[in-house]
Amino acid sequence: MTAAPLPAPTDPDPTFAELLAARPHLTRHAFDGLVMEEVPLARIAEVAGTPSWVYSAGTLRRRLGALRRALDGAGLAATIHFAVKANPCLAVLRVLAAAGAGADVVSEGELRAARAAGIPASAIVFSGVGKTERELRLALAEDILQINAESAEEVEAIAALAAALGRTARVALRVNPDVDARTHAKITTGRGENKFGVAISDAPALYARMAALAGIEPVGVAVHIGSQITAGMAAYRAAYAKVGALVRELRAAGLPVARVDCGGGLGIPYRDEPAPLPEALAGAIRAGLGDLGLPVMLEPGRWIAGPAGVLLASVVREKRGAAHRFVVVDAGMNDLVRPAMYEAWHGMLPVAPEALVAPLSPAEVVGPVCETGDTFARGRALPAMQPGALVAFLDAGAYGAAMSSTYNLRPLAAEVLVDGARFAVVRDRQGYDALLAGQRLPPWLAPPQEPAR
Repeated sequence: MTAAPLPAPTDPDPTFAELLAARPHLTRHAFDGLVMEEVPLARIAEVAGTPSWVYSAGTLRRRLGALRRALDGAGLAATIHFAVKANPCLAVLRVLAAAGAGADVVSEGELRAARAAGIPASAIVFSGVGKTERELRLALAEDILQINAESAEEVEAIAALAAALGRTARVALRVNPDVDARTHAKITTGRGENKFGVAISDAPALYARMAALAGIEPVGVAVHIGSQITAGMAAYRAAYAKVGALVRELRAAGLPVARVDCGGGLGIPYRDEPAPLPEALAGAIRAGLGDLGLPVMLEPGRWIAGPAGVLLASVVREKRGAAHRFVVVDAGMNDLVRPAMYEAWHGMLPVAPEALVAPLSPAEVVGPVCETGDTFARGRALPAMQPGALVAFLDAGAYGAAMSSTYNLRPLAAEVLVDGARFAVVRDRQGYDALLAGQRLPPWLAPPQEPAR
């Protein structure tokens, strides 16, 4: 079964005022133009250049706090483990760590980043279908909270490695509930045809096998059904009901279950589409798992970090084509790939104060990469944009910088953290020497030396 394509929006795009009203960390100032928290984005562009990712520390804290209050309000004993894949910037991770978040990681690099940001090993969960022996060795050496095993083969590998090292791995079994989250086909993870987890019907036997293996302490069940879920709570309720039934079956068989990992995936409104609130997710968890008396874990990424970030870009030029007005910016699909990969919609706001109230006309917003797919928006209403004018791509704090590349040998953009009236460049723009570092010519292809003069 394949997910139906998401319907294209038919209503007019939100106005600049509507986009701003829904994003309280951004305001319009009569002299400074677009401001994040208390810092004009134009000032950041002067210091960091463009393109640059800019993150609001206040928004990260506020959204983490809102999710925690929703879980508390539902009477759930819950811990929150930020999905590092959404935004691995050390400064972002440190803000969340200081606010009490743990981490959900899917690679050695993410595990090392979480530890470098001050997240204790006791608050780190390692997920993912392809953990290597090297990664498992590191997870065991760090004594992290939990490894989410995704197959019978992985269970056996963890057990053998842990026993050989004289350690005991705390392992949760990730199950695939075969639930369609009605999200984009490329980011659904809980259908039977997806690569993630074990079929829920196979879970009781495999969990019993885990309990019998030396080197493994089975600690619970994990589930994750997809990302950017906005179609209501039905899929979550169905998944958690199946997981709840599984836990009862495991307990009836005398098997220990200490907690349930509920995954993440709660979506955000990129445009003006309705999106469920964290209270709705907490209610779905309580409905399916609340009578078990177990602590639960959540692994949000996009919901916390997405609205906290913008991609700040400069206009290179306007180009009048045969059929369209093109606004060419210095950010490309190598920076923000979501529109090219998922046909994703991102709001755009000009930064200059006068541009926010100027007459508008339709424009194709494109980047400099040599791909027709390097298009951020079609028919977007924008004012006249002179070379050097600044524009902010909204809701780019998740799966933005994390998915960027150096395609066309374009350096990675700088990253900036704003916290009240303060801001700092937290990752320098990649230099061209760094871009080519690590490459070398074999001896037989070395260029000839120029003769001495």
